[in-house]
Amino acid sequence: MTTRVLLVDDQPLYREGIRAVLTAAGLEVIGEAANGSEALSASEKLRPNVVLMDLQMPVMDGVMATRRLKVQQPDAHVLVLTTFEDDDHVFEALRAGAVGYLLKDVSGARLVEAVQAAAAGQSFLAPVVASKVLAELQKRPRADVSLSPFTDRENEVLALLARGASNKEIAAALFVTEGTVKNHVTQLFIKLGVSDRTQAALKARERGYV
Repeated sequence: MTTRVLLVDDQPLYREGIRAVLTAAGLEVIGEAANGSEALSASEKLRPNVVLMDLQMPVMDGVMATRRLKVQQPDAHVLVLTTFEDDDHVFEALRAGAVGYLLKDVSGARLVEAVQAAAAGQSFLAPVVASKVLAELQKRPRADVSLSPFTDRENEVLALLARGASNKEIAAALFVTEGTVKNHVTQLFIKLGVSDRTQAALKARERGYV
C-alpha cells in the first residue's frame, strides 16, 4: 500500500524540498498545510497515513494540532520534524500523540525511513531525542505502580500485550480498531524506552506495571 503523507510546515520552500525527497523515494505526498488548523482540515479530507508535522507555526502550533488530530483521526501517525530539541517541545509532542520526533538536519534517507516506520505505526526518534526519553524514564522510581506513566487505556493494552495478545486480539477485547491499538502500542514503546513487544512486556513486569 502506498504511504500517503501530508506535509505541515509554514515555509513553502521547505515543504517543496521535503516533497521532492519523499516523492523520489516512492512515497505519495497527498497535500500540504501551512499551519495546524489547515492540517486538521486537510487531514479530515485527505486521510493521510502519516502527517509530517512542524511545531512552531502561526494560527495553531504543531503540538495542539497533533493532540486534536489524534482525536479526529486516531489512525493517522504524526511524525514531528522540527528545529527544536529542548525537553519541553519533545515531551509535549510525544504526550500529544506523535509517533516520532526528528530534527530538520536529518538526512533524506533517514527521513524516508522514519516516514515508512511511522506508516507502520512504529516509533522513530532522533538520537538526541531518544536519549532524552530514556533519561526521563530512568528517573521514574522502579516498581511503583502509582507513578505509572500510562493512561487507563494504555494500561489495558499493556496488560494484554504482556500476555502475548496480538494487535488484532487486543482490538477485539477492547472493542477498538487495530489502528488504535497500534497507536497505543507505539506510545507504550516510547514511554518504556523499548523497540519491540517482548522488551515492552519484560520491562513492564520488571517495573511492576503488570
